Amino acid sequence: MQNYSKIYSKRYPDVFLKVIPGHFVTPNSHINYYIDMTTMKTRRSEAVNAAHALAEAYQTSTVVDTIICMDGTEVIGAYLADELTHAGILSKNAHRTIYIVTPEYDLTGQMIFRENTDMMVRGKNVLILLASTTTGKTVARALESIKYYGGEVSGISAIFSVVTKIYGHPVNALFTKSDVPDYRTWKADECELCRQGIPVDAIANGFGYSRL
Repeated sequence: MQNYSKIYSKRYPDVFLKVIPGHFVTPNSHINYYIDMTTMKTRRSEAVNAAHALAEAYQTSTVVDTIICMDGTEVIGAYLADELTHAGILSKNAHRTIYIVTPEYDLTGQMIFRENTDMMVRGKNVLILLASTTTGKTVARALESIKYYGGEVSGISAIFSVVTKIYGHPVNALFTKSDVPDYRTWKADECELCRQGIPVDAIANGFGYSRL
């Protein structure tokens, strides 16, 4: 399970994914590949390259006041804010800058903001940044929370995404299922790997995986 292969972006040759085959359980599904973005999220050179690629989708008329970083994407988010600022992206913030915030979650997985951070969402144009999305359920909950706190979603960006739209919002992804054509995702009670008696290798989420 530790063996991985690299998949390079067709458009951005400096951006790549590490893909690990196996049987993984995520909070919302079972999958047959774990998309490892550890170095992309923590190594400066890879984070810069990813941010530069993601910024292209928003360098025309998108207004961005806040980037909400999910799945440990804060480093990429910071460089993405720099890219958007240098591109002259519009902002409603009084200081003409972009907030970068990591959300807090309650026991149900719902995104929450305290009194000292909800001003980064209320009345702001919010860009959601995450490492990957397979079913879109986590992002759907994020969209609901942003609406609850009075924010307006101006975009959804992901390094890897199986879904192309969530609640009508297009997902700007550097990699899609076409880049990993053998990638499969199932509901827990419909998993083909389970039906074949293949044991689960690890529990996985946006932060990593834990081998069983």
